[in-house]
Amino acid sequence: MSSEPSFSNADASFTKTFLNLLIEQGLIDEVKLNYAQRVQARLESPKPLLVVLIDLGYVTHNQLVQVFRSHPIKVKLGRFLIEFGYIGSNDLQLALAAQKQQAGQKRLGEILVERNLISESKMLEVLADLMGITVIDLSVAIVDQTLMSLQMLKGAKKHCFVPIEKQPDGVLVAFGDPLDNTAIDAAHHLLGAEIIPAVGRQSQILRYLLNYEHNTSQEKISTAEQSVVAIVNRIFDDAVRQEASDIHIEPLEQKLRIRFRIDGLMVHYQDFPSKLSQALISRIKVLAGADIAEKRRHQDGRVLFEQAATNHTIDMRASFFSTINGEKIVLRLLNRKTELLDIQEVGMAPLMLERFIHDSLDVPTGVVIITGPTGSGKTTTLYSAVDYLNVPEVSIVTAEDPVEYVVDGVAQCSINPKINLTYEETLRHIVRQDPDIIVLGEIRDRFSADTAIQAALTGHKVLTTFHTEDSIGGLLRLMNMEIEAFLISSTVVSIVAQRLIRRVCRYCAEPFQPDPALLRRLNTTPEDMMGGSFVLGKGCDKCRYTGYLGRVCVFELLTMNEMVKDAILRRQSSYEIRRVSLEAAGLVTLLEDGLVKAGGGLTSLQEVIRNLPRFGKPRPLYELRRLLGSR
Repeated sequence: MSSEPSFSNADASFTKTFLNLLIEQGLIDEVKLNYAQRVQARLESPKPLLVVLIDLGYVTHNQLVQVFRSHPIKVKLGRFLIEFGYIGSNDLQLALAAQKQQAGQKRLGEILVERNLISESKMLEVLADLMGITVIDLSVAIVDQTLMSLQMLKGAKKHCFVPIEKQPDGVLVAFGDPLDNTAIDAAHHLLGAEIIPAVGRQSQILRYLLNYEHNTSQEKISTAEQSVVAIVNRIFDDAVRQEASDIHIEPLEQKLRIRFRIDGLMVHYQDFPSKLSQALISRIKVLAGADIAEKRRHQDGRVLFEQAATNHTIDMRASFFSTINGEKIVLRLLNRKTELLDIQEVGMAPLMLERFIHDSLDVPTGVVIITGPTGSGKTTTLYSAVDYLNVPEVSIVTAEDPVEYVVDGVAQCSINPKINLTYEETLRHIVRQDPDIIVLGEIRDRFSADTAIQAALTGHKVLTTFHTEDSIGGLLRLMNMEIEAFLISSTVVSIVAQRLIRRVCRYCAEPFQPDPALLRRLNTTPEDMMGGSFVLGKGCDKCRYTGYLGRVCVFELLTMNEMVKDAILRRQSSYEIRRVSLEAAGLVTLLEDGLVKAGGGLTSLQEVIRNLPRFGKPRPLYELRRLLGSR
């Protein structure tokens, strides 16, 4: 496939030719076409004209496919996928950029499937429609075994094809990519006959060839002549360089897949042959101190990796998970950070930050809870608060699993169950250390919740994290742990809920006017969003054509005033506590803070919809900016 992101005149003429076909077939007329073109011109988020015709109900997707099959027109795969609404233009840009980086070693369709931009089954349908050929399901197809030989096995694996049966006009062959003329030529040469191409699942073709090899050859597969140590080191180095938060090493049926989590999303890194799986997994097990011989049970471990180039030590928490294809490994990069974010830099709006410092951190006793799902930046916010409170006159003691930030002047304890240094054991001893401030890495259960509450009742300040959807959910979960309502109301000072959402790439950001349908999903109106400077990234090489680069934190701060405490004591519903908090405690919800950040061009409304919980109708943008002190 060509790797240019823009289309040629020949590609552009495809739409015109195909629209004329639709008119000739009587599916649309000039009036409907003109109206669809006017609708397309008014759309803020561009859509292909064929998709607009489907949205308007003038034609169905199946009708378009039938017309194309009966009147095939030469068109590139990328243009076909976009015009028929299978993928977006940004998806194509991303795939073409990946193809260019790999020097064209993989076909466009293969990359699109690999990156989960389109399913393999859908891609098969597209290729069948595009070429007017049949789809072969190798799980049920009857394959003529005499057509295959060990001599052609290498070529069949390289070009991903399987001969199916002899027909009067030639040999029917299932190709993983029937657009690959080199593969068709190779099959023609190896079979010595005319080729009738069909399309099949690449995974099924490779599995068939692998089984054929196992059944007809006793030759053992030798381990690849590359250093597993070097491969592992390169994976770790690249993960750090790309600022990944997690490394996923996943054994699949035909390969070992490596993915990184970058900016909260999974990004494909590289695939390795299955024969390397065991050696690579064993190497990481050695580094993590896990049992190499044990493959049936889940294990945990820890890797301290020293980068040769920088001499920095990277701390990684390893989890080994037994699956049907082998052991999956997930490595969380902790990085043992030494530079903390200043509390002013975490991303809270000015007035929210002021309230958090004055009404929560500067209060001498009580529990401050920071809540959110895994990977939402809770620990970063927690230690920014610890750094703010860390002065020579104060004694701070922590219990963490594990220590993620090293803070000078703070007594930090890293939990280690292997030597019976458990959470419960540490919490029993922590109050005997004469602390002013106690930091609990996480409230996990009734015992740790009781410890936090009791410490606050005896005059300590407690900072901790929790896993709930929002601030009100934190209160309700404490109640569900059977903590008495009067204890919660008298000890909890504030709850901060937060999420990390993707930041729009500053290199390719463009002004974006949200359409009414998008705003309806947010339960708001264009009038309410007046004054917002919304943007959307079009995609560039710096952001890997995603339109996003880095992340921004969205916050919700619930400060416990008398009215909120009274609602808790009366064990009101979450709806009622939220209503009281909005009206009397100055609560600005996660969704509302997200809308303000989107209105300021930091993130997109699409990210707000994708990541933030929605409860009720958000207030107008001008009012939210007043409440938060944002510009």
